[in-house]
Amino acid sequence: MEEIKMDQYNQETKNRLKRIEGQIRGVLKMMEEEKECKDVITQLSAARSAMDRAIGYIVAKNLETCIRTSNEQGDSAEQLINDAVQMIVKSR
Repeated sequence: MEEIKMDQYNQETKNRLKRIEGQIRGVLKMMEEEKECKDVITQLSAARSAMDRAIGYIVAKNLETCIRTSNEQGDSAEQLINDAVQMIVKSR
């Protein structure tokens, strides 16, 4: 699969990561305040889920661009789709 270009990381993608960054800062603050383990784990799980969604979003946007380019060049997109699936599987 083609590498995604930096200009393809739109503001929505960056905002997703900024929210995750805020969640992680919140978890650190909870730890400093010695909050309950259950609450810390809940917040970490939420951050992990948000990260998984961000990965899926980035892979999907990249795949969309690659398929569009592939179609314009008259190529098959089957390998691109397989590559995208592998990226998602490896991220877990």
